[in-house]
Amino acid sequence: MNELLSVGADSLILGLATLLGLYMAANIGANDLANAMGTSVGSGALTMRQAVIVASIFDVSGAILAGGQVTNTIRKGMIDPSLLADSPEKLLLGMFAALLAAGIWVHFATHFGLPVSTTHSIVGAVVGFGVLAVGFWAVSWGKVGTIVLSWVISPLAGAILGGLIFYIVYKKILNADMPYRSAQIYAPWLLSVIFLVLILSVLFKGLKNLHLDLGFFESFIIALPISLVAGFAGKMILSRLGGEGCRWIRGNESEKVECVFAYLQIMTACYVAFAHGANDVANAVGPLAAIYSVVKTKTVVMQVAVPFWMLAIGGLAVGGGLLAFGAKVMQTIGKKITEITPVRGFSAEFGAATTILICSRLGLPVSTTHVLVGSVVGVGFMRGMGVLDLRVVRNILYSWFITLPFTIVLSMIFYKVFEWVLL
Repeated sequence: MNELLSVGADSLILGLATLLGLYMAANIGANDLANAMGTSVGSGALTMRQAVIVASIFDVSGAILAGGQVTNTIRKGMIDPSLLADSPEKLLLGMFAALLAAGIWVHFATHFGLPVSTTHSIVGAVVGFGVLAVGFWAVSWGKVGTIVLSWVISPLAGAILGGLIFYIVYKKILNADMPYRSAQIYAPWLLSVIFLVLILSVLFKGLKNLHLDLGFFESFIIALPISLVAGFAGKMILSRLGGEGCRWIRGNESEKVECVFAYLQIMTACYVAFAHGANDVANAVGPLAAIYSVVKTKTVVMQVAVPFWMLAIGGLAVGGGLLAFGAKVMQTIGKKITEITPVRGFSAEFGAATTILICSRLGLPVSTTHVLVGSVVGVGFMRGMGVLDLRVVRNILYSWFITLPFTIVLSMIFYKVFEWVLL
């Protein structure tokens, strides 16, 4: 066994791995979670402080309840861990290289306010060290191809559905003779649909740590009555949402409508944060768990246990990253692409949530970040191309195309340096 995995080195390795995992988690919060909450802050539905609180609570909940306590040794199966069975030290160095490369890229993108996919970042980093550790042809290039395909599917699907929802709301409510009266009629139905989509999404995730495995029919039977009750309850309290104390109210009907949709948007923001915790906290703690497994067992296994405390700490680090560094990405999503109001923000977030649910059930590769950005662009497009800042959109697209090659090359560099110094 290589000296790198000697007993005396365990504490140092685990300490460094924890720091890298927390660094990656903080960057995920500053970028990925920031873009998820950006429309809520940009529209004024949530203040920055409220967004951090909501995001932290639901992100940690998503990580613990639906994030899963068992994860693949190598995220998304880009390379087969068994190929490294005889060289666990290579997997160890590879995970260090992947965490560092992905963390640096997301940190760089965040600095310039560019929303990028942290999943694609860690996948690119894993591919980079995999090429050197097990060979070019050992990488699952077909899966890499599905990621490239998602660059088209994700934003396009988000744009279509987000734009469609805004168009319906505009025609039925904003453009009506009495907008607030129309909102009182249609908002309860929208609330029911929101609950239906969100509950189905949560149940489809399986709440892995609660060991629930429900099919579509069972999930629908559970979600439907809850969503109907939510709609009736919303109808009963709707008149209060347009009253005094709402910070969007200045006396006219359109602003009362914005107040109603601000509350609806907060609900979709909670779901986005929960879904983020379920999906993306693993981008930081997955490689960290793999390092822990190699250090403790001195072997390579296909799947590793993710301790409860690791999921919780990862979720908290994500929330901390959002608070400390998330303002720039929030500003890009909430203000720079197009002006966001509660109605527009709701349309974008709900469009993104629905798109993710549909595409996930169809087995289509989607990125939460790309879907949400596409949904914001779709809402802006429905108002006319003139309201979109195409320069900002262009820069975001550039950052998406750069993500994979940048993290692949950077991970390869770090892996070779680590290999040269430590092996």
